[in-house]
Amino acid sequence: MASGRVEVERVFVGAGCNRIVNNVSWGPSGLVAFGAQTAVAIFCPKSAQILTTLPGHKAMVNCTYWLPSCKDAFKVEHVESHFLLSGSADGAILLWGLQIRERKWSKAFQVPEVHKKSVTCLTGILISQSVALFASASSDGIVCLWEVIIPSNFDDDCKITLLESLSVGPKPMVALSLAGLPGDLGHVILAMGGLDNKIHIYSGDKMGNLVPACQLRGHTDWIRSLDFSIPIWSDNENNSLFLVSASQDRTIRIWKMALHVSSANAEVSYRKGDAGLTSYIEGPIFQVGPTAYQVSLESLLVGHEDWVYSVQWQPPLPSKNGNIYHQPMSILSASMDKKMMIWRPEKTTGIWINEVTVGELSHSALGFYGGHWALEGDSILAHGYGGSFHLWKNMGIEYENWEPQRVPSGHFAGVSDIAWSRSGEYLLSVSHDQTSRIFAPWRSKTYIGDKITWHEIARPQVHGHDINCVAIIKGKGNHRFVSGADEKVARVFEAPLSFLKTLNHAILEDTSNFGDINEHVQILGANMSALGLSQKPIYVNASNETSRVLHKDEEDSLETIPDAVPVVLTEPPVEEQLGWHTLWPESHKLYGHGNELFALCCDHKGKLLASSCKAQSASVAEIWLWEVGSWKAVGRLQSHSLTVTQLQFSCDDSFLLAVSRDRQFSVFSITKPGDIVNYQLVVKHEAHKRIIWACAWSPFGHEFATGSRDKTVKIWAIQDASSVKQLATLPPFRDSVTALSWTGCDRSKNSGILAIGMDNGLIELWSLSGGRVPDGQTELGPFRAELAVRFDLFVCHVSTVHRLVWRRNPDASDSKAMQLASCGADHCVRVFEVVCDM
Repeated sequence: MASGRVEVERVFVGAGCNRIVNNVSWGPSGLVAFGAQTAVAIFCPKSAQILTTLPGHKAMVNCTYWLPSCKDAFKVEHVESHFLLSGSADGAILLWGLQIRERKWSKAFQVPEVHKKSVTCLTGILISQSVALFASASSDGIVCLWEVIIPSNFDDDCKITLLESLSVGPKPMVALSLAGLPGDLGHVILAMGGLDNKIHIYSGDKMGNLVPACQLRGHTDWIRSLDFSIPIWSDNENNSLFLVSASQDRTIRIWKMALHVSSANAEVSYRKGDAGLTSYIEGPIFQVGPTAYQVSLESLLVGHEDWVYSVQWQPPLPSKNGNIYHQPMSILSASMDKKMMIWRPEKTTGIWINEVTVGELSHSALGFYGGHWALEGDSILAHGYGGSFHLWKNMGIEYENWEPQRVPSGHFAGVSDIAWSRSGEYLLSVSHDQTSRIFAPWRSKTYIGDKITWHEIARPQVHGHDINCVAIIKGKGNHRFVSGADEKVARVFEAPLSFLKTLNHAILEDTSNFGDINEHVQILGANMSALGLSQKPIYVNASNETSRVLHKDEEDSLETIPDAVPVVLTEPPVEEQLGWHTLWPESHKLYGHGNELFALCCDHKGKLLASSCKAQSASVAEIWLWEVGSWKAVGRLQSHSLTVTQLQFSCDDSFLLAVSRDRQFSVFSITKPGDIVNYQLVVKHEAHKRIIWACAWSPFGHEFATGSRDKTVKIWAIQDASSVKQLATLPPFRDSVTALSWTGCDRSKNSGILAIGMDNGLIELWSLSGGRVPDGQTELGPFRAELAVRFDLFVCHVSTVHRLVWRRNPDASDSKAMQLASCGADHCVRVFEVVCDM
């Protein structure tokens, strides 16, 4: 994107996966789609990077599905366009087009609204290169069958027609699978399962006309996943079809549907419909047109120790001559027991056994919501309860050897605050998912060649409360930060030796050079306490014997949890390492506030920290000042009557700006002669008609900006250190202004860029110039503000922008290149490259 003298490029997106069963889909294009709050995110497993997010939904995205799927890809090997379906919690279904070669996305196409409640599952089948069918299930008890006419021109809209709408009663369906019947090109079969513990089989044709065929019983709890194979060939005929089902009863069942030759139509009629488990020895039979099919229970798979949420057949593979595709007898299952298993029939007996087991060993993980095959069948992907992905690739040649691979990661709840490290090496974020995370560009050429890619390299805090705010401690010394959560205590964390060495590996070409690492740091890492609040240090010289004695004493305690094993990472870590072994030790607690912490900031010299909490009275709305190092409270600033929403020190640390829910801003003068901190309220002003959410100081002088729910941004200047003058009011914005950040371009012209984030997720950059030169004497003419660039919807957030932060890009040869980081309620952390020529 470019506008005049400002260019913007997306560098990084970090986001976690919505914690819902059918949320992820791995397409034949090699891309993985998943829901991240109300957006559909797309990531590439090869690069472990999120490529884009697709805006359009207004509610949480529950399910995604590619057309064609990996199962149908062999039918249309050379098509240039693939399509993606997504369903959300408000009943909406959207269809997206992807031009594979250019990776260009079409605008979202709205499927006619039929569902009144949350869409829980999507499935589809490709009939031809231009026609597809898909089915959708909703918690309103409706299952719909749709026809999609795919246009020959990518820019044209698809034509979508509702073929059939089935009401399944008060117990909705949560699992669907659609397939073509073997030996019958004109008919399809739809399997659905849900809360009544039964699998319902419907048969129909390409125009819908679904009729009940039979019900399959055997599971004793909810059906969570269903998947048809492609037709199986026998005696040169595709005369059978397999269906695999998974349930909360911890079992997996494989059902076989074979062509049944019988002239006794009466017998077919008699045995059609319901059948108990004992009947499967002979098998229920259902009729579709002139053809009869017999269902039998092929196998019962027992191995998982918790609910089985997902089962999937391996995608078809080509035969040796490459002309015919066959169905591999291989099933992938994923369970809440933190395991994925690959099941195959034993070669001699034909008995299905578990041949491969992979899983997440971290005690902090709570299991998998789904498992997915890559098109080639050499990689498997799981998504878990913690919003995380887990990828394994078969690296073996003569035997299977499944090794964990890098995947993108991020928060699985709204990201409340972000901060750059003091030198800009990494970005720290905190979230309502109760974690803090560090994202950094991994510059080591031994890992990525010449290209720099971003990854999560540490998870310094895993907490028991939602984290609302964070501040990096600037100045000299070790890396430190302070976080504030839904508790009355602010917590101080200090980087352990393992992180410092990992950071060196990430940012230096010569990883043997640890000159910047403080040798006096004697803490290697941290352990999580039993209640998930404090994080205890692990010392470099700690005795292993002491650790063993401690665990022996606590052997019978319910609070005993395993020790972390801090390690120096030489390449970007996988989820198991992040979730437990990259914690930072907590060094101090700051007590004083009466309610939950809401805002934090540190001055530029690293001497003072300011904090505020949620408040509905003047006494609770005090701003506390803390001395960095001693961590003593050195001031309590009173001005506001409601929550102070943001705090920021001026560029020379002589003023502290506070904005509040009471629609006012306050400016305090701050001086520190010796060890004493003096503060005084300079001005308090009612600046907006609604809540003031954001503020930002000019990087050159004593001008500042305020942004409000009233959709306005106002620019102010401090005059004579005792009064405030309004310089400008920007034109009204489309939505509430929730985030501001101001960076400088040319000090002599007092020019800079103001980044503005809004409640609808949009971001705009405004160029500001004029007024007074920072020396306070020279006038540059009237203050000017003009729109520099409005970010494209495909790179913006899809809901509230919570914070924007600038930094100079250390990797850029051009001194005019900067990076802007943003975070929002859409679970995303984003980094943009901005080049300004002003």
